[in-house]
Amino acid sequence: MSLDPALREKILASVESGFAEQIAFTEELIRFASVRGAEHACQDFVFRALRERGFAMDRFAMDRDAIAAHPGGSPWSEQHSDAPIVVGIHYPQEEKGKSLILQAHVDVVPPGPAEMWTNGAFNPVVEGDWLYGRGGADMKAGHAANFFCLDALRRIGLQPAATVYVQSVVEEESTGNGALMTHLRGYKADAVLIPEPEEEMLVRANVGVLWFRVEVRGRPVHVREMGNGANAIDAAYRVISELRKLEQEWNDAKTGREHFADVEHPINLNIGKIEGGDWASSVPCWCRIDCRIGLYPGVNAAEASKEISDRVAAFARSDAFMGNNPPSVTFNGFHAEGYVQAPGTEAEAVLARAHEGSTGKPLQSFMTPGYLDTRVYALYDKIPALCYGPISENIHGFDERVSIASLKRITGTMALFVAEWCGVEPIKTWPRCHGG
Repeated sequence: MSLDPALREKILASVESGFAEQIAFTEELIRFASVRGAEHACQDFVFRALRERGFAMDRFAMDRDAIAAHPGGSPWSEQHSDAPIVVGIHYPQEEKGKSLILQAHVDVVPPGPAEMWTNGAFNPVVEGDWLYGRGGADMKAGHAANFFCLDALRRIGLQPAATVYVQSVVEEESTGNGALMTHLRGYKADAVLIPEPEEEMLVRANVGVLWFRVEVRGRPVHVREMGNGANAIDAAYRVISELRKLEQEWNDAKTGREHFADVEHPINLNIGKIEGGDWASSVPCWCRIDCRIGLYPGVNAAEASKEISDRVAAFARSDAFMGNNPPSVTFNGFHAEGYVQAPGTEAEAVLARAHEGSTGKPLQSFMTPGYLDTRVYALYDKIPALCYGPISENIHGFDERVSIASLKRITGTMALFVAEWCGVEPIKTWPRCHGG
């Protein structure tokens, strides 16, 4: 049943009245330089903010063995974060509506050279409609929206009439193990909503992702005798060329795949890092490349990993040098499969009504060729997994920014969605909260 129009307008007005504080809260989140492995302080901040609002709290470490045993678990590495997962739990006075997970991640990708940022990566700045800062769009604006869509209800004396889990995870940018850990911890609901920066649209489908490293060994000699040596960096470029052929083959396989067939290049291989050699005047004896590649939904990650390993091994056997010095392939991050969110769920219908109530426009959907934590809930919980969030620019790039007007609209959508999906009830004991 759709929301009463008077209640809808009251909720949207409450979002508006708390929005200045929401922006300030988002700016506080951006100031934490929460790159991989350094998310602890930001998670402490999130924990305190949830506890202030009266949530029951859970904070826990990742279970490495449990993750390794799960088919959706990604390999551990020395760089894997040991920051905790934080979950705030709202319990209603009476469970009348449908339960919900609101999730966000606090980990952000490295900022790169400081001089390429106009105002500094972790110095939030508002200019016109844009809020700048690393992670502001991806996805601390959405993280704050998880708080403030609920605050908007509290501000008018209401709370969800169902259990709501507000989950704050890490490792979203590298393995997806944080979201998987909440699943392994036993958190489950009737639907999940993750407000990633998705241009005010619902993600209908997205790719799986593999990370892998190729290490090549060379034969070092003085550069004056380089004809007698073997340059590992040159050899790595030959491997990259072969991987590009594999990428093209996987893109050619898009024919007949719903949501992918009409996309020009749905499978992207990225050579994200390259390191090698020790001395400019020595033929390099080592080189390693770190790679990322996408997978179509339905493609098994283990089988795709084997195809990559086999392809590199076969190519090496045909190479004059690498035939006797084969490179190694190690899978060291994302080992995640893609998903399709089938249309027709009640949760999507509720989101569509909420979106139209907040924006005045019909909800659209699209395919995005990147990793999303919603895969955990779509694949393993098999619940409606809604990924929907604000308009942004330059995520993972310099001067990353999120649209402030869009953020207000999607926060309104989220508040309306919670009110209809979970139902609402009066608050008898008002929890202490921002914007109250």
